[in-house]
Amino acid sequence: MRIVRDDLTHRDVIALLELHLRSAFENSPPGSVFALDLTGLRDPAVTLWSAWEGGDLLGLGALKQLDAGHGELKSMRTAPAHLRKGVAAAMLGHLIAEARARGYRRLSLETGSNEPFAPARALYQQAGFAPCPPFADYSDTEFSRYYRLDLA
Repeated sequence: MRIVRDDLTHRDVIALLELHLRSAFENSPPGSVFALDLTGLRDPAVTLWSAWEGGDLLGLGALKQLDAGHGELKSMRTAPAHLRKGVAAAMLGHLIAEARARGYRRLSLETGSNEPFAPARALYQQAGFAPCPPFADYSDTEFSRYYRLDLA
């Protein structure tokens, strides 16, 4: 598996991001979807990486800089054909390493509280993320769950 910084132009990357957004809207109540679309992912504060094996897209993950010492995980998604192969764990490890290399002291994320988001919550908790209150501009506490990992 190779993880590369992505420029959001490959059709498979765009298709997986579209699947990610559709799934977020299908599995979340109105007003509780904070997944970024292509425009949001092209923001200069956001960097997206894609994971590949040969020509097969395995998954995605993004890191958004909130401030000089705080980053947010965004757009974590494994391609359906590659679930339960360690793609998400590898991408998460890459994003944590990148956050440390950038000098972030804290890494945060928002995810859903219902069953479709249970695998994501388990992954984050296994990596050491702990529940926390809403951060940045988030305020939804009815559906969303928030996690943070202290890096320093």
